[in-house]
Amino acid sequence: MQNMIDTMYRTTHAILMEYEMSGVTVSPKYQVVIPKEAREALQLKPGEKVEVFSYKNRLEFIPVKSISTTRGFLKGIDTSIKREDDRL
Repeated sequence: MQNMIDTMYRTTHAILMEYEMSGVTVSPKYQVVIPKEAREALQLKPGEKVEVFSYKNRLEFIPVKSISTTRGFLKGIDTSIKREDDRL
């Protein structure tokens, strides 16, 4: 699970690094509006879920994607594993 989070973090971070950072204001109900550039970069739609992590004194918003939409995102990854001799 942590590897998947790390992969999604690196992907999200790389996408957002292409755009200028902008500030947001926290409402009295602790709500924030995600800037349009960030929403478009991450292809967020109204009603979609995001995971929120507190990471190194900042908040990270990771879009939650369904299994069917993530199919193939690890295409080309090396899945060969060196095993001990006593393993099948």
